[in-house]
Order: sequence, then C-alpha cells, then structure tokens
Amino acid sequence: ILKPHKRRNYPRVAAKELPDLLRAIDGYVGSEHTRLALQLMALTFVRTSELIGARWSEFDMKELRWDIPAERMKMRTPHIVALSTQAKATLERLKEISFDQELVFPGDVNPHKPMSNNTLLFALYRMGYRSRMTGHGFRGVASTILHEQGWPHDHIELQLAHQERNAVSAAYNHALYLGPRAKMMQAWADHLDTLRQEKTKQEQKLAA
Repeated sequence: ILKPHKRRNYPRVAAKELPDLLRAIDGYVGSEHTRLALQLMALTFVRTSELIGARWSEFDMKELRWDIPAERMKMRTPHIVALSTQAKATLERLKEISFDQELVFPGDVNPHKPMSNNTLLFALYRMGYRSRMTGHGFRGVASTILHEQGWPHDHIELQLAHQERNAVSAAYNHALYLGPRAKMMQAWADHLDTLRQEKTKQEQKLAA
C-alpha cells in the first residue's frame, strides 16, 4: 500500500534506554505543560510541530481520536491518531490547566501562539539527553519496538503518517486500518506503563 519511506537519522535512545527516559520525563520539574507534552509525544509519536500546534477542537474524547487537519501535516493530508486511555488521561490534565485556551500547548510569552519547537528539545537537554534524544526520536523508537513486537508494517507506517503524496491514495490512507491501529496504540501505551513498572521493581530490588 505504501511506498518505502526515506528515513533521516534523528538522535534517539535505544529501546533498552526507554524506561530511564520515561522515568526522567515523569519526574521533570520544569513546566507541567512541557512534561505533559513529552508524555503525550511518547504516547502518540506524532511530529513535534503536529504536537505543539494541537487545538482542542481536533480532539474527540468520546471516540478517543485526534484528527489533525491536512494543513498541519507534513504530507498535507489529514491524519487520525487513535488515543489510548493513557493519552486521554494526559489530555484531561492538560485541559484542567489550559485556562480555556484554544491551543493545547500555548506559549509562555504569547498564549495565542504554540510553544516553541525548542521547548521539548531543551527539556530533554536538561534531563541529560543532549545529542541522545529529540522530539522526533520518539517516532523512531516507537517504530523499532512496534516492528519488533510484530505489528504490521503498514499499520505502523500509517500511524507515523508516512503516506505517499500522490493525489487519490493519500486522501484515503489516513483512515485505513483505523480499528487495528487503535488496538496498536493502546498496546503501545500499555507497553510504556510496563516499562515504567519494571524499572520501579528493579530499583526496589537494588534498594532492598
């Protein structure tokens, strides 16, 4: 269905380093908006620009889906992100601190503009991940692990919005395999929770 995607190499942690990164994000002591943005990035692995430009009107909490319009997508075609229960919980907390702003991640200086592209990157720097991880790196980590877990390649590529850009097929690709993709995204969120729990158990054993 999809043509091979030419990939760029962005700095990203190895799969075995992901539990430490998740714990570092959970314990981030900077802006709560930034911490929640990183958590949502890990859960949805959208592009940084797609995340920080999110508007509340794009989310359907009942249907557990995030519809990103074509004009905000790199490929200029609409994209559907199935939301896990963990992503929903993150968004609900963001809603509580949004103060009725249209943007999910408003900037500190001007709340009518999204937070800076560098906000998440600099947060990762402060957590010790300079040259080791970027916002885009979550996409590569998710792709690698989901492929290793045996999820269908086409489902992963569609969720990453790696559509070919020709006319008719790109207009329909965003809605393909939506049911199976929703199951994949919930399984991914559950996997991240498992990694956190395993890390906690390891630390408890070492402390005992």
